[in-house]
Amino acid sequence: MKTFILNAMAVVSLASCATGPSAQTGAVIGGLGGAAAGGIIGSQSGRGLEGAAIGAGLGALAGNAIGNSQDQRRYSNSGYGPYYGRPGYYRGY
Repeated sequence: MKTFILNAMAVVSLASCATGPSAQTGAVIGGLGGAAAGGIIGSQSGRGLEGAAIGAGLGALAGNAIGNSQDQRRYSNSGYGPYYGRPGYYRGY
């Protein structure tokens, strides 16, 4: 049980590094999907809870990274990113 609590605390602290809306949503969806997949895979070896905890951590980190990438792409295409105002940049109007 101690391992599960420590893993859960690590996931929560690491998953909040990027705070955009897609990053947060990605972390939640990735954590849930990873917990489900890890629980199923871990139950094959008799360690379903540990598999779910590991899967949740890895899924949350992966989902957060993907969501953060989407947030960065959206930010740079919104007109407020690093390309705004440069010659040849299409502003959409």
